[in-house]
Amino acid sequence: MPTPRFLTLDDVAEILNVSWSQAYALVRRKELIAIQIGGRGQWRVEVDELERFIQQKYAEARGTTIPAESADAE
Repeated sequence: MPTPRFLTLDDVAEILNVSWSQAYALVRRKELIAIQIGGRGQWRVEVDELERFIQQKYAEARGTTIPAESADAE
């Protein structure tokens, strides 16, 4: 079975070890890019976007930034 392209907010919360509401807050603040599918609360985060978000947070922790080209290439 191929790796899924999209994750639910429950999946994101589990991966980041945070609550669903914390994952939703990241989406609401546009720190983590997600798309809304169908009805209320049906958010999906692309696996690549989650990885970009994690790498960005590591860069912030180091006090550096990731150039847009590097972040897109990963």
